[in-house]
Amino acid sequence: MQETAAVSTPAAADVRQRPVGIDELLERVRTGYRRIEAREAHEAARTGEALLVDIRYAALRERDGLIPGALVIERNELEWRLDPQGSHRVPEATGHDLRVVVICNEGYASSLAAASLHQLGLHRATDLVGGFQAWRAEGLPVQPATH
Repeated sequence: MQETAAVSTPAAADVRQRPVGIDELLERVRTGYRRIEAREAHEAARTGEALLVDIRYAALRERDGLIPGALVIERNELEWRLDPQGSHRVPEATGHDLRVVVICNEGYASSLAAASLHQLGLHRATDLVGGFQAWRAEGLPVQPATH
C-alpha cells in the first residue's frame, strides 16, 4: 500500500484569500447598501418609515444620552433581537422588509452590523453616517439616559 502526501500546489494557494484589513472590509460591506444621513434618518423615524436601533454600549448612552424613540439593542444581541424568524426577537422585528437604521457612536461598528442584518435577510438595513455623534452635531433630539 502506498501513502500519498498532501502536496501544496499553486492552485491550492489561490483558494486562500489574503487577509482583509478593517478599512477594506468597511468599504466592501458599505457597497452593499446606501448609508443614511442624520436628518434623513430622523425624518424616516418620525414618519414611521424606519426603525432606529442604537447599538452603543451603556457607558456611551449614559455619557451622551439617547435618541428619543430609538430602540436600544447592544451590538452583541442585535441579530437575535431583529431576526424576524428568531425566538428572541423584539416585537418591532415584524418582517424582512423592515427598514432598520443602525446607530453606533461614530458610524463604523454600525456598518458591520448592517451588513450582518443583510445576511439575515433584512435587505433594507442601513446605518447612520457618523453615528450618534453626527446626529447630535446636527442638533437633532437627544435626551438624557435614565438609570
